[in-house]
Amino acid sequence: MMLGFDPLYMIFLAPALLLMMWAQMRVRSTYGRAMQMPARLSGAAAARHILDQAGLQQVAIEEIPGELSDHYDPREKVLRLSTAVYRTPSLAAVGIAAHEAGHAIQDAKHYAPLGIRNAAVPAAIYGPWVSMVLLFVGVMIISGSHFLGKQLILFGLLSYAGVVFFQLVNLPVEFDASNRAKRILGELQIVDGEGALVVRDVLNAAAWTYVAGALQTLLTLLYFIMRYGGFLNRSDE
Repeated sequence: MMLGFDPLYMIFLAPALLLMMWAQMRVRSTYGRAMQMPARLSGAAAARHILDQAGLQQVAIEEIPGELSDHYDPREKVLRLSTAVYRTPSLAAVGIAAHEAGHAIQDAKHYAPLGIRNAAVPAAIYGPWVSMVLLFVGVMIISGSHFLGKQLILFGLLSYAGVVFFQLVNLPVEFDASNRAKRILGELQIVDGEGALVVRDVLNAAAWTYVAGALQTLLTLLYFIMRYGGFLNRSDE
């Protein structure tokens, strides 16, 4: 059996793809609406205030290009905000900035799931293509070298399992950062009660994209196990 397009793969992924489409539409909708709602601070100013109050004056804040490209870099201790979030005094901007500041606070407090996620980053980056190569080569050679073929298929499945592990451990990291953001924005009075509801909608919408991503990788692994796991049960020929 060769690796190639399989309609069953799309059937397996359909729930995750539909969820991702819905989540992305919801993010665009809530983000676009909340960007039009004013806040008293820009995203950069809100992030700086939150970090300073947490004793993280050493964490820098940088402006970067792109839309929704915001992230915290734990290696360089830098919070990077997209231009719109960095410059705009809106509820969306302060909500997203507070979420990323939440990751910096997690890092400073040695939040265990964040450390595990950071350690699993190589698995997320290299796992997909490594698994495809191993599965492809394993299936190609299994008829001529049964033992080696089975080992390659097994390691291919394990490589993709690393991707699933990253996505699953990413969920508590992102949820915790959002919960911190909602709480801190209220405690520091960066947003009022009505603004807090808008920020909650933006962050909750973003949370669904993480759920959809995790579901997609999990369903992909199950598909790989179904399609290629049978080779592992074959007796030596």
